[in-house]
Amino acid sequence: MLLGLNQALVKLVNAGFSPVFQSGLRSVCAFVIVLCAALLLRKRLSVKDGSLPAGLVSGLLFAGEFWLLFTALDYTTVSRVSMLFYTQPLWVAIGAHFLLGEHLNSRKLTGLLVACLGVVILLIRPGEAVLADTLIGDMMCISASLFWAAIVLLTRRSRLSQCTPEMQLLYQLAVSGVLLTAVALVFGDLVREPTVTIVAIFSFQVVVVVSMGFILWFWALSVYPASEMSSFGLLAPLFGVFFGWLIFDDEMTWIFMLALMLVSAGLLLINIPRRA
Repeated sequence: MLLGLNQALVKLVNAGFSPVFQSGLRSVCAFVIVLCAALLLRKRLSVKDGSLPAGLVSGLLFAGEFWLLFTALDYTTVSRVSMLFYTQPLWVAIGAHFLLGEHLNSRKLTGLLVACLGVVILLIRPGEAVLADTLIGDMMCISASLFWAAIVLLTRRSRLSQCTPEMQLLYQLAVSGVLLTAVALVFGDLVREPTVTIVAIFSFQVVVVVSMGFILWFWALSVYPASEMSSFGLLAPLFGVFFGWLIFDDEMTWIFMLALMLVSAGLLLINIPRRA
């Protein structure tokens, strides 16, 4: 639910802060909280275990991912962003097939084709006009999703896989915080029309969504089977569409609902764990 709500909160905060500055500042603030939590819980944190190069690359990908995602919300709706951004499992499945030797079986291949059909329908919207700004935002979302998938594949193929989840996130927050904040300071306006409400929403993002949400997720993975927990990730785009409708009154056309059903069905086929 927090992952689905995140896009709506980002769009709200975009009214007060520029997307790049918001994403960089969020990483800086979340870095402090995650670091304190990791030290308090005595998690293993080290840059001397050979993970530093991959950690820096992961941070660069993370910065690109959130620059694209936050900026996309200036162009398109929360509902469309939620659907397109959470197609990440599709790109991971394709990358894992070629890079990790995790071959696509008939079920996963069917899911991949069904979900891709949903994405195509959403992008071309038969019988509906496609605005240029909306298309730009859509392509940014898909690109952000590809960056996210690249982080997953990099982690699987590098020494990052031996790091604690907290250390992986600290790499990403540190690099993206410095890079995005620096870029925001050099290019464009930092603030737009900030209010007390917008600052409160931003604080909620930092503390609850990015910091506590991450810690809660990995606590759940340490207690429950990861293969079963991953299927709950399918709820993120559905919650995103719900909050887009609830907060911004995003339009729910039959074309959009058809695309949503196809993408959800495809993700379900890809993520269902194989039973013995």
